Amino acid sequence: MRTALANDDTGPLDLMPGPSGQPSPAPVTLQVVQSGRREPLSRCVEDALRVYLQTTGGHGVLDLHRLVIEEVERPLFATVLQHVDGNLSQAAKILGLTRSTLRKRLREYGIERGR
Repeated sequence: MRTALANDDTGPLDLMPGPSGQPSPAPVTLQVVQSGRREPLSRCVEDALRVYLQTTGGHGVLDLHRLVIEEVERPLFATVLQHVDGNLSQAAKILGLTRSTLRKRLREYGIERGR
């Protein structure tokens, strides 16, 4: 099982001044933990894409960007919604999307908000 963790899971978030001068969380790097290993989430995506491209059996690959975005967005949205107990406003804030954009994407993917 793989779990994404922020690079500083042991303590409070460091706050840095944001654009408005108000403190905002310092940027973090997501890490994927598997059997005690830590590696950037981007590395897992690279590995998965290499395997996918190597196993296409010589068939042309079309619309890879859309495929990858859908494969990442579906579990991202579902997991964040579950984390906030279906609260669309909180989910949109965490994801950095507007509520209307999030609602549209949830409809496209057939993801229920759940409450």
